[in-house]
Amino acid sequence: MTLDKLLKGPAPILALAPMQEVTDGAFWTLTHKYGGADVYWTEYLRVHSTSTPEKWIVNDITSNTTGRPVIAQMIGNDIPSLIRTAKFLQQLPVAAIDLNLGCPAPIVYRKCAGGGLLREPQRIDAILGALRDAVQIKFTVKTRLGFATVEEFDQLLEIFARHSLDALTVHGRTVAQMYRLPVHYDRIRQAAERMPCPVIANGHVYSADQAQDLLARTGAGGLMIGRGVIRSPWLFNQIRQQLRGEAVTLPTGRDVWEYIRALWDSQAGADKPEQVQCARMKKFLNYLGEGVPGTFLDQIRRSQTADEFHGICREFLDHDQPMALLPAELNDGYPAAS
Repeated sequence: MTLDKLLKGPAPILALAPMQEVTDGAFWTLTHKYGGADVYWTEYLRVHSTSTPEKWIVNDITSNTTGRPVIAQMIGNDIPSLIRTAKFLQQLPVAAIDLNLGCPAPIVYRKCAGGGLLREPQRIDAILGALRDAVQIKFTVKTRLGFATVEEFDQLLEIFARHSLDALTVHGRTVAQMYRLPVHYDRIRQAAERMPCPVIANGHVYSADQAQDLLARTGAGGLMIGRGVIRSPWLFNQIRQQLRGEAVTLPTGRDVWEYIRALWDSQAGADKPEQVQCARMKKFLNYLGEGVPGTFLDQIRRSQTADEFHGICREFLDHDQPMALLPAELNDGYPAAS
């Protein structure tokens, strides 16, 4: 289905959130085998005066195997460079161009990019005006509520509403919050009520029934999910089951183990040292491990070889019990993710 039909359709859009160095094309392909998202965002392309689009992200776009729309995400603050990059990206098979106004990483916001731009609303206004003129396909924005306080969102919404966006993704936290709770879903509802385009809710979506509740509470036209899908690639299909009124299917321990093996095969890289392979996998297991009881995550973080890594998975996941794979704060006795 095209992005235009998804935006206009009655069903909520389910999007995979872009997470740098995690949600690459290989992860799109794997996620798609479990039902997948309706639309995929790329990792952000760093844009500045001397930048060229990252080859691996361009390759993810051109070799997309999911058959679902891809949105190319840019991060930066230099208007001529953003326009130059947007024009290049529109020559690729992308459904939209997205501007990142939400990245909370200090290395990014200190350069007045990503979430750092939220401290300069007038600059955002100028950037959006220039990009709206330059982008001939769908143009979207992914934002947080503000840099320091949620009250900043009122002014930001006024700016967003002026620029004929085709969709606005709202992560219901400030930059200063990083990924700490609470998520301010009331502010996402504010956006859904005021914006003339669909609003996609982002932030701490972790189960099918909670997703259904969030759609009702926020009035959003869709959900963007990152960590919840890394933890459970079944989540998109579970949400679809919930919205259709069907019983939600939970994976067993062995299903989770099989998913981890598939992750290893798609991500670890057979030509790399085992310690490097394990380190790459920990980027995923830091999220997935929250949903596994006991000391699983703690042991995985200490693993250095393939035998250690897979042995820990066997010890904890070689069973047929259903697993909800919930975040750490909802699991009594589960280890907290760092």
